[in-house]
Amino acid sequence: MKLTRRQFSAGMAGAAGLAALGPAGKAFAARDDQLNILCWEGYNSDDVLGPFREANPGASVRAESGTSDPDMINKLRAGEVNVWDLINVNQPWARDQLYPENLIKPLSKERFMPYFDTMLPTFAEPYPLAFADDGNLIGMPQRYGPFSFVVNTDKISREMAEDEGWNLFLDAGMNDRYGVLTYDNWNIMHLCLTAGLDPFREMDDAGKAQFREAADKIFGGAKLLTDDLVAMNTALINGEIDAYFTGGTYTASPARYDGAMNVRAITPKSGPVDGKGGVVWIELTSAVNNPDPSKLAEDFLEFVQKPEICKAVAFAEGTYNPVSQMGSDAVMSQFDEEELDAIQWDSLEEEMARSLDYQVVASYADLNEIYNAAKRG
Repeated sequence: MKLTRRQFSAGMAGAAGLAALGPAGKAFAARDDQLNILCWEGYNSDDVLGPFREANPGASVRAESGTSDPDMINKLRAGEVNVWDLINVNQPWARDQLYPENLIKPLSKERFMPYFDTMLPTFAEPYPLAFADDGNLIGMPQRYGPFSFVVNTDKISREMAEDEGWNLFLDAGMNDRYGVLTYDNWNIMHLCLTAGLDPFREMDDAGKAQFREAADKIFGGAKLLTDDLVAMNTALINGEIDAYFTGGTYTASPARYDGAMNVRAITPKSGPVDGKGGVVWIELTSAVNNPDPSKLAEDFLEFVQKPEICKAVAFAEGTYNPVSQMGSDAVMSQFDEEELDAIQWDSLEEEMARSLDYQVVASYADLNEIYNAAKRG
């Protein structure tokens, strides 16, 4: 997911603290009293780290927010396996890249498998992408959410938006009535779906031509381009736009929690890939293959399964998201009706069923070039 400037600054402050520890290999005299987490925002909040520090007095616990999954993974590739103990990224990376490259290591099945038993049905099977091909458990799921587009239901009904799906933005009547939230990787996925293409398969020349046509149309008809979800929600609420291209529970939830219940994330009822038109992101937290491991890594990963910490992760400052542990009554009891409405709990299960798992975009380099040309106009 995308970071706000505030979250990015907080992450950089964490990075500065880590740099002060000194060169890798010399920084950690007592690794069992230190924990360093590379993560998306939320796990670095005081509501999560504070109670863990209290439970481990004297321990040095630091977290740095990343700006993208590849950026975080490249830190490990560059040698920072010596720095980090946990990494929190979206679902395809652990199985497809981190584990095959020996950047993460298996978790204790004895310790963690019981937690799948009380997760939501999607994850309780247990979730396949949490496991490597050799059967090892390589990550624990927690936050997730459908991610497609967002409408103002006072202007475009939920039913119409779900029925029309991505075609909504191809309608000439929508010109100058929508914005594009410029989360580039997600935009590329969504433009593929708009063009009737599978973003996770290699694209031939005909497919690239379809993608170019869709990109030109979407950017050509957009009234507003921004990577600021607050600005986009404000434009939606103020009536400047009626919808925005690329968004979901993650981006709609802050406005909904503030009372703007007409801001609603939409997952198309159908689409070009196995009949599905939406995409869902699911974060996995994995143990980094640090040559000088800290026992606090698995301790923290177990700690965030606690009901009150699950809630703290779900409702981290800025955006609000469901968590896989909401299959447990003890976790569900942490949420009130207003909070559940903010994350669109009423439709979450059906939206998940309409969504593809987020994967790595197969022809990303070529599509990104076409995308940027269209965005520049």
